[in-house]
Amino acid sequence: MREIPYLIASQTAEINTQGIISFFLSKIAPILLAVLGIIFIARANKGEVSRVLTSSTIAIVGLAFIAGAVTLVLVGKGLVDVLFSGGGN
Repeated sequence: MREIPYLIASQTAEINTQGIISFFLSKIAPILLAVLGIIFIARANKGEVSRVLTSSTIAIVGLAFIAGAVTLVLVGKGLVDVLFSGGGN
């Protein structure tokens, strides 16, 4: 019974970041984009075209930031290797 905490503590915890990113891109992002599209269409039908354009621009900038963050996560290991490589042979 005393070995259980040791066994739990000795297990390495790894987070499957590729799985999380692919789940987000395949399931969550399309739903959020569909909801945004419905909201924009509803507002445009009410005659609030300027608000729709402003909201669309903000949404596009937000998606660009998310894409940049995902790209940084995907190439982060390579950047760390390049920046902190032991080149002092």
